[in-house]
Amino acid sequence: MDYETVSAGAFGASLRGIGLNLLTRDVRRMVTQLCTVFGMTAHRLSDDFAILRYGDQVFQVHSDATYGSNPLLGLLPELPPRGAGLEIRLYDTDPDRAAEMAEENGFTVLQPPTDKPHGLRECYLLCADGYAWVPSRPL
Repeated sequence: MDYETVSAGAFGASLRGIGLNLLTRDVRRMVTQLCTVFGMTAHRLSDDFAILRYGDQVFQVHSDATYGSNPLLGLLPELPPRGAGLEIRLYDTDPDRAAEMAEENGFTVLQPPTDKPHGLRECYLLCADGYAWVPSRPL
């Protein structure tokens, strides 16, 4: 599928399994951070929307303005963090490299790279919208 030219209807109809859609005040800022720190690829980037690809996974980022009639809009907090309790785990990203790049790209390092008893080395990076990004690699 060509993510640059696919229609909204065809893209929506193609989605399967579990989907991830993140709301943000600034789509371009979030997408730039994710591409820079985690090596994601952006498609259809605009002020209101982007399709992001991480390996074989595809997800979406929408601006608040695109959610005018969505029932979630009224639940968004006025101030961050928005994503409390949500961990977005990136199993194919080196946590040491991501942590090195995080702060200079607008993330807060909540936990530096650490070897965990569940067999992963991971770190916790908080973006400006309050989502916890967890780059991880097997020990």
